[in-house]
Amino acid sequence: MGHELAIAYDGVSAVDCAETFRPRAVLLDIGLPVVDGYEVARRIRAQSWGKEMIVIAATGWGGAQDLIHFRKEGFDHHMVKPIDLDELERLLTQRLL
Repeated sequence: MGHELAIAYDGVSAVDCAETFRPRAVLLDIGLPVVDGYEVARRIRAQSWGKEMIVIAATGWGGAQDLIHFRKEGFDHHMVKPIDLDELERLLTQRLL
């Protein structure tokens, strides 16, 4: 899609990567090893550089209660896997313009 990206394979690395890379948006899996995606979102939001970052949950959980829980945990959006790339592009375009 033409976006610059960085990849982390566990929760601790994801926080470190977000701090170093400072992306405008993060697509964050919930079931990460070491530290789960909920904790990663909390850690990112606790930093001054993470307050305005768009944090998108990428997960297999998509029930109504899950959506409420994701919002409380600091996620801006919730996408159920497999991620629809057209929907992701629309979301990023709307939020990043």
